[in-house]
Amino acid sequence: MSDRPPLVWHFSEDPSITEFVPHVPATNPTMPPAVWAIDDAHAPLYWFPRDCPRITWWTPDGRPADRLGPTTAARVHAVEAAWLDRIRRCTLYRYGFDAADFAPWAEAEGQLVSPTTVRPRSVEPVGDLLDRHVAAGIELRLVPSLWPLHEAVVEAAAAHGYRFSMVRLRNAAARL
Repeated sequence: MSDRPPLVWHFSEDPSITEFVPHVPATNPTMPPAVWAIDDAHAPLYWFPRDCPRITWWTPDGRPADRLGPTTAARVHAVEAAWLDRIRRCTLYRYGFDAADFAPWAEAEGQLVSPTTVRPRSVEPVGDLLDRHVAAGIELRLVPSLWPLHEAVVEAAAAHGYRFSMVRLRNAAARL
């Protein structure tokens, strides 16, 4: 058994960050300055280029997340097909931090915050992002537009107990 504390993660396309300084996110200006991290279970939400818009949904008990189309996967990630080449070309790095330096953020499952500057314990390339999804058993859907899924995922979450995340939708293609 290891005497090292568990790690939480931050993902970036920049491999040279030596310290993370608290900041106020542009998308949440009422939030106090913080450094953000994610736990193991939710880390796949960030296996994308930073600005890639995506909608993800999963079942907390591992049953197939099949209410939005047939699948045997418990977790589905959808991205616009226009992002495929950027996903293929992306070199993403995973920074590891001591979990003890962070506290859960009550507004989002799996996200953690630190009010102080933190230094990573490790940094490593994530590897091929498509392979990472395959190895984790996550279905990756390429769709022409994310917008038809937007309401459907919210409804499926309410009706069937799905968890979901919608990230960087401001970068999605325009609604038709």
